[in-house]
Parts: sequence; C-alpha cells; structure tokens
Amino acid sequence: MAMRLDIAEHKQKARQLIPAIQELRRRALALEERHQAELQLVAADYRPSARNLLHYLALRQTDIRPLQRELIGMGLTSLGVTETAVLSTLDALLYNLHALAEETYTPSDVEAPVTYQTGTMLLEEHTGQLLGQSAGKHRVRIMVTMPAEAATDPRLIHDLLAAGMDVMRINCAHDDQTAWLAMIANLRRAEKKLARPCKIYADLAGPKLRTGPIKPAGHVARYRPKRNFRGEVTTMCRVWFTPATAPQPAPTADVTLPVSADFLAQAEVGDTIHLVDARGRHRQLPITYKQNNSCLAETDRTHYVETGTAVRLLRGAELIATGEIGELPPLILPIPLQIGDTLILTRANLPGEAAQFDETGRLAQPAHIACTLKEAFQAVEPGHRMLFDDGKIHGRVLDNDRDNITVEITSTGGRTVGRLQAEKGINFPDTTLLMPSLTAKDVEDLEFMARHADIIGLSFTRSPEDVHALEDQLKRLQATHLGVVLKIETRQAFENLPRLLLAAMHSPPDGIMVARGDLAAELGFERMAEVQEEILWFCEAAHLPVIWATQVLENLAKRGAPSRAEVTDVVMSSRAECVMLNKGPYIVDTVRFLNDVLERMAAHSAKRRIMLRRLSISQVD
Repeated sequence: MAMRLDIAEHKQKARQLIPAIQELRRRALALEERHQAELQLVAADYRPSARNLLHYLALRQTDIRPLQRELIGMGLTSLGVTETAVLSTLDALLYNLHALAEETYTPSDVEAPVTYQTGTMLLEEHTGQLLGQSAGKHRVRIMVTMPAEAATDPRLIHDLLAAGMDVMRINCAHDDQTAWLAMIANLRRAEKKLARPCKIYADLAGPKLRTGPIKPAGHVARYRPKRNFRGEVTTMCRVWFTPATAPQPAPTADVTLPVSADFLAQAEVGDTIHLVDARGRHRQLPITYKQNNSCLAETDRTHYVETGTAVRLLRGAELIATGEIGELPPLILPIPLQIGDTLILTRANLPGEAAQFDETGRLAQPAHIACTLKEAFQAVEPGHRMLFDDGKIHGRVLDNDRDNITVEITSTGGRTVGRLQAEKGINFPDTTLLMPSLTAKDVEDLEFMARHADIIGLSFTRSPEDVHALEDQLKRLQATHLGVVLKIETRQAFENLPRLLLAAMHSPPDGIMVARGDLAAELGFERMAEVQEEILWFCEAAHLPVIWATQVLENLAKRGAPSRAEVTDVVMSSRAECVMLNKGPYIVDTVRFLNDVLERMAAHSAKRRIMLRRLSISQVD
C-alpha cells in the first residue's frame, strides 16, 4: 500500500537536523580560525582553496553517517560530494532545512570561500596551470615516462604526442643530462610539427632506498631454440659470432658471442663451429651467413656457454682454426628466499650473495645484500617490518647493530621461493627515516631541469619541511614559476597529506602524484582502495590536481594486451586529473587506448554517494 508523506513529521525532522548542520559549520570555521597563520602563507589566489580544505578536514573529523542517512531519507544532499565547496553546501542545506521547517533562515556573516561552480572552476584552472590543457576530448591529461631510446628516436616522441600525450615525464633516476636534453629537443621538434604543446615533468630521483648489487654467478650465456608443446623444435636458435675487439650489429640473432677476429676471418658459410658447453655437452653450429668478419650460425640444441669456452672451426673433417669465447656479460641471479630464512641487510657496499651451506647441508652463511640508504641503519629497530620489491617479499627485523640489519623473511608473495634482485625498492613502513628528500644529486639535476622543465616532481616527500626545502632551491634558482608535484609514496606522506597540501599552496602551481606501488607496499594492498579515495577527496577539496601513477595499463604497454583488471583501473583513474603511463614496447598503442577509454568515460556522468566516516588523517589541530 502506498504511504503518504507525513508533512508534520518532515517539518519536525528538519528542525531536529538544523542544529547538527550548524555544528558542522561552526567546526569548519573554528578549524579555519585556528589556522589563520598558515593561511596567510598561502598564495592569495589559492587561499579560498586552502580555506575549503580546512573546512573539509573539519567535516571528516567526525562520523556523520547517521546524519547522512537522515538527510537521504528527506530527499536532501547526503553531503557525500561536498569536497569542492564545503561551506556553501552546508549553507544551502541549512537554507533548505529551514524552508522545510517553515522557519526563517538568517545567513551567516561569514561568506563561503567558494561555491560548487567556482570550486569546480578552480580545480580546472589549477590543473591547467600545472599540466596544461588536455589534447583529448576529455579533461584527464596523459603523462608518459620516457624510455632511454626517446633520446635517439625522434619518431617515438612524435608518435606519442600525436597519440595524445600531454606531459612528457623524464625520470632523473635514469639516463643523464645529455640524454634528457636530446629527449627535450625531440619533443620541441614534435610540438612544432604537430602544432600542439606538451609539458615537461622532471621527476627527481630522491634518496635511493634500494637493494645493492648482487655478486655475479659467472659469465655465462644461455640460449635455446623454440619448441612446441611436444618438445619439437619450431624455430632454430640463431647465434651471432662477432669479433670481441670490434663487434658488429647482429642481424636478428638470439644471442651474440665474442670470438677473435683471426678465428672468424677464416670462417666460410657451410663450416661448423664446435664447442663443449658448460655442462660438458658437445655442440655443433653450422654457419649459414657471413658478413665482413662476423658470421651467423644456427642450432637446434640448448647451450650454456661461458667466457673462455674453447671453439674449433671445421670444414668437413678438416680443422681450420681454434679460439675461445671472449668476455661475456656477468650472469646475475636473484637471491632465493623462503619464509623463515634470514637475510642480512648490510651497510657495507658488498655484492649480495645467496645463503651458503656446508657439505652436510647446514647453513654456513645467511644470504646478504647491501642497502643503498645508510640512514636506515640509524633508525630501524627490532620488530619493524621491511618490504622488498613493491611488497613482493616481506620481512621482520630481528636485530640491528647499526652496520647490519638481520631480517627474518615472513612472506614471499604466495610463492614457495621469493627471488630478491638488485636495485629493488625497500620500504620501512614502521620506521621514521630522518633525512632530507632532496639529495646532492637532486640539487644538481634541479639546476639543469630548472632551465628546461615545466614541472618538478619531489620524491620521498614526507613533511612540509621537505616542500619548503624544494621551494628554497627554486627561489635560489629563480625558478619559482615551475610547477611542483609531491609524490605520495610513504606512510608518513599519506598521514601528513593535509599539511603537505597546505604547504604546497605557498608557492603554486602544485599537484599530487599517487605512487601506488610504494604506497601499497607501505600501507598494505588491502588498504589501497580506500587510500586512493581519501587522496582524491582531500586534493579535490584543495582544488589541486592528482596524477594517478604506477602500473597503469602495464600489460598493454609491455606485452601488447591489457588485462580486465587494468581496464577497470583505467576507469577508476578517470577521476584523477592526470594518468601516468610507464615505458614499454607498445607504449604508443597504450596512449591511444587510454585516450579512447578516457573519452568514452567522459560521456558518462559520475554517479556516486559517499558515506563520511571519521578519517584519522583529517585530525589537524
């Protein structure tokens, strides 16, 4: 049976809700008042946004879900999308409640800093100031990380720009100033040819919190033919023999082996190169092609060849020449780790090694590897967690004598054996590391990039002091016009997010990058969904753009085909102002694909209702 609305009850409920909304408004203004000194440091154009951020912080300091349910039941705003303009939303709600209660509404003498319309416009304006205008038929910008070949392949950058790249990212942890300058020159030529601009984003490397090098297992090359499911050879393995002193480019070979020029000078098509590989297997490789002093041979067998392996050149049964395999690249094997194993993280710059066992199988020496960040040895304490390679391997600190950290492996990511490689990230989610975000290398790179880039990315941001240190460097270089992006990649950065946003607004334009790989490792993958949401909410309240980063369409960029989960992730990323793609052989196709998805999503209206529980990071006194 249909039920009619009880008008008297509706009025009564409206009267009961008015004091609750007035209290939310009072708290918002009280928090703003307590931060007046901080607000005066914010750039004048960004002050309304900073005020709105404080109002949103106040709103999220309490659990208002019961209140939201009451408002929804009355057909009013649920306060679930108030980020852009908090105070004006509360004012509009108070007006409506007074009208429903048939009471006189007296507007406050404190005017809201922004309305929904002006707040939305400010976010768009600040995004444009930092990231430029989107090339696509959507508001989301596309950022692409440059591979090393971007310095020598102008066509790659041209094609990326044509496909929809809006921001070119140069990772200062890789390549050098000569390569960076070549990338920038290639971009400028592409901009002129395509008649459209593109921002340059320079990502400072920051402190290197990574595993050190691993001791080579030897100098061995392994190569084999391709086989089908029956084990039958479908494609022969092609081996390029070339002089060790003057190697020549290989013509679509699977592996290159250096041999003396005298040996190769005597080789002819039809001859056979004989060798005994590292396993004692006799192998014969018929020569099918010769070019200058190099030759191509084919084999249907698997080879393990090491430096110094003797080779013989035979023409039928006649021995023509002898030689040996020259210096091969070192073979670096990852360190195998299982749950319960001990790993020593050492301060000394020693190559890492796997665990060593005696002839009886007893452990003689646990696995060890260096840590590139010396400050970690002063801060880590027993019981602290350690994560390696974006959380693929977990450990717990047993001891720290300030030179060696003893770690017990507690998880290997679902695998029986985890494999720890060199140059992999280390996270200390329970440890406060006392060190500046800007390293000596960062300062040197900043001096170069200040003359060429539009945006500077600050890695390992944790506190407002880190932001101020970068501002001081930009002032010294007379480069305060450059945009700044704060990378949120640690627990400390996430917990300090409101303070970081306020600090960033001292010297705009600014934005936030969500480095989801490190952040997930630090906070736990189970928390990433809510953490991403919270960062988006707070940045929207501050009217600052968000860059959605880490492994976006990674399978598509590297292998040519996206996973279903990646496509869903892209849809989620459309709520940010910019999406960052990493390099890969299919990166141009990936930019086109992303551009298409973002354009399709722009045609749909966002429909969401958020329930506002209390957020711990909103607790700004």
